[in-house]
Amino acid sequence: MSTSSLTAAETDAADAIIRLALAEDLGTTGDRTSLATIPETTRAKAAFVARSVGVVAGLPVAERVCRAISADLAFVQAVPDGTATERGTLLATISGPLRAVLAAERTALNFLQRLSGVATLTRRYVDAARGFPAQVLDTRKTTPGWRLLEKYAVRAGGGTNHRIGLFDGILIKDNHIAGLLGDVGKSVEAARNYPGNAGLPVEVEVDTLEQLEHALAVKADIALLDNMTLDQLRLAIDRRNEVNPATLLEASGNVNLTTIRDIAATGVDRISVGALTHSAPALDIGLDYTA
Repeated sequence: MSTSSLTAAETDAADAIIRLALAEDLGTTGDRTSLATIPETTRAKAAFVARSVGVVAGLPVAERVCRAISADLAFVQAVPDGTATERGTLLATISGPLRAVLAAERTALNFLQRLSGVATLTRRYVDAARGFPAQVLDTRKTTPGWRLLEKYAVRAGGGTNHRIGLFDGILIKDNHIAGLLGDVGKSVEAARNYPGNAGLPVEVEVDTLEQLEHALAVKADIALLDNMTLDQLRLAIDRRNEVNPATLLEASGNVNLTTIRDIAATGVDRISVGALTHSAPALDIGLDYTA
């Protein structure tokens, strides 16, 4: 997959984080070292280069960092986000006043390395499940403030976004059900009937095959099969097919790069993976000066 366009909401989120990032890096004085050692008229060109195998994400964010530093900085993207990288892959170039290049360097790299790390790990999960119909989804286990950007990076890696937050989707979890004395059916009906929820799919977490029966009986749109064994997942699919084929089944819990292929092979429709965002290591990317 390749993408290089941020949505309006992602752009706003990026700009807000960029302001914070630059404020903590530049303070009120700016780059004291460059101001003292680099003549104001000195210009330079540099290249963002991948130093390891992975998937790039965040180039539009890096460009916005450069724009925030100086209108005189020219950022030219060499590849789209979602591109598989090798060591030495040229990602983008930046040119303009050297002081501005140096001021943008670390913040731009921080965004690129973090988001490319998410995209890279996502691609590994997607590849591990390839050949089966299951979508690989992210979760809300994101870095505070970075959610929209990290979910953008998941898409760049070939994954699918789950709900953004508590406000745009219904996911009835075990603690919600506990509040209704363990009644899955009542929880689903309550969510459907709440004002403003019309048209939103209702997903409900089930821990047992018995709870799944209740979810199927009320025709839940999605059943989240939490920490079920492979045998339980296969039984869940058989029962879903018999009772209500329209209900999607999502596997969650104990999902890692070793287990995801076997989980996908059961035939589930979706697999949610918190690790895509909470455990992604940064991708090694550098800024190499060319002129």
